Amino acid sequence: MRHLIDASRALFTTMRQVLRTPVTVQFPTEIRKRPERYRTSFALLHDEHGEELCIGCLQCERICPSTVITVTQGPKAESKVTGKKRGWASDFVLDTTACISCELCVQVCPTDALIMTQVADIPAYSREELVLTMDKLYAHEKDKPASWGTGTRLMGMQEAPKEEKKPKPAKPVAAAAPAAAEAAPAAALAAAEPTSAPVVVAPVAAAEPASAPVVAAALAAPPVAETSAVAPAAPAPATKEESK
Repeated sequence: MRHLIDASRALFTTMRQVLRTPVTVQFPTEIRKRPERYRTSFALLHDEHGEELCIGCLQCERICPSTVITVTQGPKAESKVTGKKRGWASDFVLDTTACISCELCVQVCPTDALIMTQVADIPAYSREELVLTMDKLYAHEKDKPASWGTGTRLMGMQEAPKEEKKPKPAKPVAAAAPAAAEAAPAAALAAAEPTSAPVVVAPVAAAEPASAPVVAAALAAPPVAETSAVAPAAPAPATKEESK
């Protein structure tokens, strides 16, 4: 009985999906609309005057974690537009078979020469067809719509907004005057203390030793008895006439 219930549930699910409209598309003949941030392939760009934006700085080659980018620097030459010498790339190769689509190469490009596109490459039957040479990258500029991300925009999204420097408050000048006025009387009193100390303290300190023995002797003397006898007076010396 249990097997019949499971079989009926599976048949019901199958019949329900058969009645639904298909959601898949027949790629590559039919391409579904991608979201705005979808990116898959790469392209090299020219400026508004038709010159190559890549200057062969090797920044994308150094930062690539999969080491799938190889840039060959060419000799510096004068620009037909500005007349100044600038760098050029004589060859640019990007192997998409090992690319992880991290977009770091786009982020570090100083001239926004390398970007990603919103259309994937057509499936190929060999690895060599998935390697993007310099000619293929410049052809993608015209054949495939570019993604929204450029080096300047991606770097601006990661940099923190700079805080406005607030002016430092000026040091109060009037506050120093009361402090100096309070310090002046204190210094004057400190300078006057050594001269006034002997006048006030010295006489009191000198009188203490002289009065101390007198008080101590008065306290140590025995009291005089009131009933004591009067001592007899000593006889006066005899004169010459009385002696005769």
